[in-house]
Amino acid sequence: MTLYQANLPSPVGCLSLVASDRGLVAVLWPDDRPARVPLDPAEERPDHPLLAAAVKQLDAYFAGSLHRFDLPLDPRGTAFQRSVWSALLEIPFGETRSYADVARAIGRPSAVRAVGAANGRNPLSIVAPCHRVVGSNGALTGFAGGLEVKHWLLAHEKVGATR
Repeated sequence: MTLYQANLPSPVGCLSLVASDRGLVAVLWPDDRPARVPLDPAEERPDHPLLAAAVKQLDAYFAGSLHRFDLPLDPRGTAFQRSVWSALLEIPFGETRSYADVARAIGRPSAVRAVGAANGRNPLSIVAPCHRVVGSNGALTGFAGGLEVKHWLLAHEKVGATR
């Protein structure tokens, strides 16, 4: 399946957006390790309709006028990972959840560490808001974009989080 890519300059760095003809596959960070979200090479196509829609919605998010994305998604991962990423989509703008909260939400309350691992491999950063997942004490924990970016995103959404 062919993948298409576009780059989006943003307040948190230049993001690489990847889509298939079915949906958005990934939103990648400037220094993302290729092994975090393994993908086939993508064709540069900023005019692809899904990428154009993603750029428009991400721009609106960064401008503060969009609180929930409405894009077809096509993430690549295991069934467990996809269940975690689906649960991320249910975390409202301006709120956070702990890894334990996410584990309970997917019906696997003892899978907190596995939830953390799946969260770390979330290919749809910002859109599937893994930045809204924090430690049980509210502390910021690992984030593929870096803790400074996680802090920025939560501040942008006006969420109080402990550093």
